[in-house]
Amino acid sequence: MRFISKIGIALWRIWFYFLILVIILILLPFLLISILKETWYPMFFRLARIWARGIMFCMGLYPRVQREEGFVKGQSYMLVSNHSSMMDIMLMLHVSRNPFVFVGKASLAKIPLFGFFYKRTCILVDRGNARSRKEVFDQAQRRLSQGLGICIFPEGGVPEDVSIVLDTFKDGAFRLAIDHQIPVAPITFYDTKKRFPYLFFKGGPGKMRVKVHHFIPTKGMTQEHKKELRVRTRGVILKELERDLV
Repeated sequence: MRFISKIGIALWRIWFYFLILVIILILLPFLLISILKETWYPMFFRLARIWARGIMFCMGLYPRVQREEGFVKGQSYMLVSNHSSMMDIMLMLHVSRNPFVFVGKASLAKIPLFGFFYKRTCILVDRGNARSRKEVFDQAQRRLSQGLGICIFPEGGVPEDVSIVLDTFKDGAFRLAIDHQIPVAPITFYDTKKRFPYLFFKGGPGKMRVKVHHFIPTKGMTQEHKKELRVRTRGVILKELERDLV
């Protein structure tokens, strides 16, 4: 019985990668137009939301979003959340209608077709390269100056130890938020580790609960407040994850 279950999960996983490519191909003419100019990024973002929602729906994954505070149209935010799954990308696109740009791993650009658009629309970082990290800040500052938001998973990757509830946060997201005086939006993803972990033979369809917490303002903050902001943001998400484990 366990073997049959693993076969089913494997087929479901393969279906996921098939969906990524098929939905991109369906949207391809519009996607290609939307990346011709950087200023057309909001058009690409709307298409990316359609892509993400289509994947989740066809995978049998149903977002349930609770909001303590709503996003204001035209306002830039620093979106941060816990990170344990590729599905976090799709779920984040579902959560926010305000256009934002992901800061993500450069290695994802190697995925066929998906990587073509990923490297042209996201800010790529090679965490082992100091020069790459500097370029990330330069690109993020340019995007924020265009009125876009930024999404960073501040754990810096998915912890290899699955028992870790929430890894330590890195400073980058909070440094940028303070530099541009934009609110930090802490977001908790409760179920992505369970529904679609990085372990190939784990996961399955069902609800994916999300909580958008009260935003943390940065008006008047300086870089001296960076640690305080980082600790406070992580505390909000960690408390919620620990509460859900009880």
